[in-house]
Amino acid sequence: MIISHRHKFIFLKTNKTAGTSIELALRQHCGGEDVITRVTPTDESKSQQLGGCGAQHYLVPLKHYSKGDWINLLKGKPRRFYNHIRAAEVRELVGAEIWDNYYKFCFERNPWDKVVSLYFWRCRQEPRPSLEKFVEEEASKAINLRGWQVYTINNQIAVDKVYRFEQMDQAMKELAERFALPSLCLPNAKSSFRESKNYRELFSEPLRQRVGELFSKQVSLFDYQF
Repeated sequence: MIISHRHKFIFLKTNKTAGTSIELALRQHCGGEDVITRVTPTDESKSQQLGGCGAQHYLVPLKHYSKGDWINLLKGKPRRFYNHIRAAEVRELVGAEIWDNYYKFCFERNPWDKVVSLYFWRCRQEPRPSLEKFVEEEASKAINLRGWQVYTINNQIAVDKVYRFEQMDQAMKELAERFALPSLCLPNAKSSFRESKNYRELFSEPLRQRVGELFSKQVSLFDYQF
């Protein structure tokens, strides 16, 4: 995720929405005081090649520490901003002035397509578990909440805009215009391990319904269709 003081925006990073590619594009326009969370060494190297800022200022200032944070610091675990940090935590750390005045945005994706993307990313090697088994294992880890809480607080949208992954080109154009940037071109930050077939071909009717239930908030809010 990025907190840009130069352009006064907060980019909250959901998973499986080209978040790293978006971040690397934005990094090319960040300043030395901006907060940028760490990505993989490979992606850090790519950011450098593109002329973007590296990870910086991601350690939370000590003035924001709670008693528990101080205990964790003594254990060698400083508090930090991180990739898929929740909106509520960012608001707490940056304060009302920045949170209320910076442009906050993220991306969301069709849940069925997102689940398939996550499946092939997590299960890169054969033999893979079935998609049904994967979904049930991930369901126990609240897969839907990990993305939902990135841009909501108390189940209410907390950002200024949730762009759609499916309309990425238009979103990049809008963001470039909003921040007066020459362009925002997405690098391919991660290799694809996904089969080329349409995600719909991988779902049985019970599994389609199950994923719809798991992501019912997103389906309802953004009117996603299978």
